[in-house]
Amino acid sequence: MPDAPAGPPTPPVPLAGLLALEGLGLRRIAGPADAELLWVHTSEMADPYPYLLGGELLLTAGVLLTDPDAYVARLVEAGAAALGFGVRPVHETVPPGLIAACDRHGLPLVEVGPGTPFTAIARAVWGLMAEARHRELRRVTRAQQALATAAARPDPVPAVLHQLAVRLSGRAALLTADGEELHAAGPPPPPPLRAALARLARMVAPGVRPAPASATDSLGAAHLSAYALGGGQGLALTLAADRREPGDHTIAGIAVVLLSLLAAPHQGAGAAGRSAALVRLLLGAAPADVAPLLGGDEPWTVVHARRSGGEAVDALTAGALGAALGSALVDADRGGGEVRVLVPGGDRITPQPGWTLGASAPAPADALDTAGTRAARALGRAEATRAPLVVDAPVSGLAALLPPGPAAERARTLLAPLTGPLAETLRCWLSLHGSWDRTAVALSVHRNTVRQRIARCGVLLGADLDDMDVRTELWLALRQE
Repeated sequence: MPDAPAGPPTPPVPLAGLLALEGLGLRRIAGPADAELLWVHTSEMADPYPYLLGGELLLTAGVLLTDPDAYVARLVEAGAAALGFGVRPVHETVPPGLIAACDRHGLPLVEVGPGTPFTAIARAVWGLMAEARHRELRRVTRAQQALATAAARPDPVPAVLHQLAVRLSGRAALLTADGEELHAAGPPPPPPLRAALARLARMVAPGVRPAPASATDSLGAAHLSAYALGGGQGLALTLAADRREPGDHTIAGIAVVLLSLLAAPHQGAGAAGRSAALVRLLLGAAPADVAPLLGGDEPWTVVHARRSGGEAVDALTAGALGAALGSALVDADRGGGEVRVLVPGGDRITPQPGWTLGASAPAPADALDTAGTRAARALGRAEATRAPLVVDAPVSGLAALLPPGPAAERARTLLAPLTGPLAETLRCWLSLHGSWDRTAVALSVHRNTVRQRIARCGVLLGADLDDMDVRTELWLALRQE
């Protein structure tokens, strides 16, 4: 068969679709029923092999047909998809030898009646191709919109994979170069299929050898493919589906771009300095010593977050939250489901769909430990009040007018009998207007535990906590910390 060029910019047309057009009066009389047409070509040559590209519906009236078996063998060798034979004026009927040869070589044979011009068949094929192209473009457009919407969700990576699995009617998974499955959507594959996908993922993984951008394979009836993601993470998108349709590759390409952006590490202009600060902290430097590397006097906001529905988080989901907040400094506590983000600057933190956030007030780099404590308190309050975001505001109003030295000394003396957990429970309870249930939610303890702790605070302080004056003084004292 001649070297076939790239296929046409339109999807192939099933032979069955052409036969279903009643106005043409076409009838398959030999060969298999399944065939896909890429072109239409008319030839009366005894051997049209040199002029075929493959995938044609070849139309002929058999003017020079002398050896049907040799003729059909050459068409099959050239990759023709089907043969259309026009009866009259050369042949009154389709030659029996041609019918037998098409059955023997597995080439579909279509009888073209005397009232059907070959040009009408060509026009019908191009019309079917245009319709198929329109359906493909519409399918790709809808898939693109669905994938873009999924990428804007709070859990973008799983959402994109889910949409991809739905659109391709198969399995979509994000794999590392070692074959570890990070996220997946669609029916779980059997072990042999999973192993085949892992092999494809290794093929597109970056290494010492140049790696292809994509790779394909098949296992039984399943069509397999793997696409390398950008960003230098060595990740691959793997797909498995029982059928392959026009537009699948385009849809997968859109998903690859989105997943590459979502999985890529966020690098800001100060990434090198922040890495150096982290190294120095690990080596024992004090926060005040590394503050210049984090931006000098630039304030920082600490954000603590949990998924609104209580779902678990992973590094990619946490990274997407950090990117939405404008920071790559993200830490995900997978066990507790909490994410901590260090946001440079004093910009206002905004609510994020699907997340419950607690944020500190902007603080200098050498006070981030205190800011982190305040962010954790704000998150507890947000969860207790079902608010998407609570910001721990700095001391203001009348409390800000108190002399810092004497006020802090008085606060330490007043709160000295309380342990850390008791003081934190009292602070939370007062901030939530004495609500047992909300305090329990904010502290993740039972409401009876809250009651016991508050009662213990009253005993240790020797104070009536139902007295508003006592509550006010304690609240001001707690705010001095």
